[in-house]
Amino acid sequence: MKFSFLDIVIFLIYCAIVIVVGLIISRRVNKKRDTNSYFFAGNSLPWYLVGSSIIAANISAEQFVGMSGSGFAMGLTIATYEWLAAIMLIMVAYWFLPVFIHKKIYTMPQFLEVRYDHRIKTVMAVFWLFLFVFINLTSILYLGALSLKTVFGVNLEYAIAGLAIFSVFLTVGGGLKTIANTDVIQVIFLVFGGLTTTYLALNTVSDGQGAFTGFSILMEKAPEKFHMILKESDPNYKYMPGIRSILGGIWIAGIYYFGANQYIIQKALGAKSLKEAQRGMAFAGYLKLIIPVLVVIPGIAAFVLKADIVKPDEAYPWLLDRFVPSGVKGFVFAALIAAIVSSLAAIINSASTIFSIDILKVHFKPLISEENLVKAGRISSVIIVAIAASIASFLTGIEQVFQFIQEYTGLVSPGITAMFILGIFWKKTTAKSAWIAVLITLPVPLFLKWIYPEMPFLDNMVFSFIIISAVMILVSVLDKSIEARSHAWELPSGIFKNDDKVFKWLTIGIILILILLYYIFW
Repeated sequence: MKFSFLDIVIFLIYCAIVIVVGLIISRRVNKKRDTNSYFFAGNSLPWYLVGSSIIAANISAEQFVGMSGSGFAMGLTIATYEWLAAIMLIMVAYWFLPVFIHKKIYTMPQFLEVRYDHRIKTVMAVFWLFLFVFINLTSILYLGALSLKTVFGVNLEYAIAGLAIFSVFLTVGGGLKTIANTDVIQVIFLVFGGLTTTYLALNTVSDGQGAFTGFSILMEKAPEKFHMILKESDPNYKYMPGIRSILGGIWIAGIYYFGANQYIIQKALGAKSLKEAQRGMAFAGYLKLIIPVLVVIPGIAAFVLKADIVKPDEAYPWLLDRFVPSGVKGFVFAALIAAIVSSLAAIINSASTIFSIDILKVHFKPLISEENLVKAGRISSVIIVAIAASIASFLTGIEQVFQFIQEYTGLVSPGITAMFILGIFWKKTTAKSAWIAVLITLPVPLFLKWIYPEMPFLDNMVFSFIIISAVMILVSVLDKSIEARSHAWELPSGIFKNDDKVFKWLTIGIILILILLYYIFW
């Protein structure tokens, strides 16, 4: 792809805006030099920064490249991940955030310590570090670099290194506050750049007759791509198993991702207040509703246009290369880079938060000063990115990376979700039961996968969640130890009562929109 002078100017303007804003915010944060300011933005984020930052962290190359690839392969059914996420964000805002804020929880390992014990906290802190580095960061770096390689012909390793360096710059300077403020810019580019690509793809399908005509042609030429429920005969049924793709394991994955995932929930924990955090998550829910328009529809358009690609994940870069005109390429490319870099920055920040607060300070340097702890967070950020960048290219042989992420995250989310749900809502859950849940979190889904390899991974998640939850309940009931009785978990009455009318109306709006969408595309 060749860039015009205007394309280069637009892209450089994007880079300059992000860098300047990042530097300004970093200077303000660096004056305070404490962990709350660096890792949690000094609890100063308003609702719009919370919501935009959640989306910027969530939407990345996984969606633009990976989900477009899945849209090419299986159609609109993959939008289930985005549309149901809107209601999951509301659930987390309503039932998880009040507990975290009341208990002054700042990291997810910290919650496990407060609710259970320090052993579980330590094990899970190390586990989350490995998950962030070897699954999340590597996959985003790879998919982003794949886009650069396909569109520009850039060497894959060089592209990975460039994305890693840019994201480290945003992260190391001013921590969460810098990330959240630059995320507003990233989301603007992300949404409008994504809409531009969608419009151009649909306009191409309709031979210049406009996006709405193009969408009608998509539905006419590829009606099988516009059903949320796949038939068992569909080759992608293993990824989205019919009605169970809506009513099954996706809820476990979503509650884990939005409610127990540090790099998502950390944005809400940096809010000014519970009300601002909840409104921010509702705002993020509305943004999630439009994401399939940005990422899934282009993939279906590439299918109808008979894209000459080797594997589905090349669909989005193929569209950029073939149909985005000179003068617009810089804007669209900035949107893609914004999505990638903002997600990388969020994960890096959260991984360094867990390392610094839950591992380094607790087990190695309990007397470390606030200033040195922030320095440790910055150094660990660089090391974390270096490790992820060095192994990202090994994902080359995977056909649908988005599904790879969902499946392998799905091995651990049932156990973690069980620990959080039972821990919050059932006060009799004991530390012993949670410890056993930690031990069987991986063996249970792996055993199910071994005895029934054809089982869709979303179904595997449901059975794993039921088994692990049942074991936790049984162990808790049978645990009569003094430790179990002494470690009581109490929440104040009315903690889930919400008097914010704005939040309630936002919730009703999301529910009504979801009902309409599923009625149309059932």
